[in-house]
Amino acid sequence: MVTELNTEKLSQRLEAVVNYIPKGFRLADIGSDHAYLPCYAVKQGIVPFAIAGEVVEGPYQSAKRQVEFEGLSEEIKVRKGNGLEVVSQDEVDCITIAGMGGALITSILEEGKEKLSTIKRLILQPNISAISIRSWLLRNGWVLIAEEILEEDEKIYEILVAEKGNTTQKSDLELQKELLFGQYLLKDKSTVFKKKWLTELKNWKRIVEQLEKAAGTEETIKKKNELIEKIKLAEEVLGLEEGQRA
Repeated sequence: MVTELNTEKLSQRLEAVVNYIPKGFRLADIGSDHAYLPCYAVKQGIVPFAIAGEVVEGPYQSAKRQVEFEGLSEEIKVRKGNGLEVVSQDEVDCITIAGMGGALITSILEEGKEKLSTIKRLILQPNISAISIRSWLLRNGWVLIAEEILEEDEKIYEILVAEKGNTTQKSDLELQKELLFGQYLLKDKSTVFKKKWLTELKNWKRIVEQLEKAAGTEETIKKKNELIEKIKLAEEVLGLEEGQRA
């Protein structure tokens, strides 16, 4: 059953994102679609001001209509533009980007890097490739303060919450694991976490089998070795015994 979205009740995924917005922070929601998230955050008294940013004309118009319908045009500014183009320097304290691929979220952050100097918190919800976001945060002086993983409508989502800070020194192996699996998610190893990585593990093994049958080019060998490394890490993290690894 697909979750119905509106400004009174968000999907579980978006509600989890909103839960990490500090009360009183000014918000920019990038890729806001119907502006449900900023409308909800304003109506709940969490944020006094929000920007709903959209690059695509259809969703931009939908967001404008929704904000006008809710009577929130003073509190929420709907703007059309690419990524963080819609935000002026020092205009907001917190940025949410939800429902995109990790690589796209990373490129939005990279391209709008100069706007992030006054931002206090990033709340990011990638649909895939959270590793690319964690790697970007690490390279750019952001520290994860919380992570969450949840399942909704048969899809698994991760939420990453970051603030400016200094990273502690870690071994290469520890860092590799944390970037792939998430340092907080690794501690908890919830049922959803295990489900996600058992599925990934199965998929990686299937790809390795296919690569073994393919011509041994430099590229296929490199890809196969990378996947074998990931498989070893996942099996270790999931605590699979030798007999369960086949």
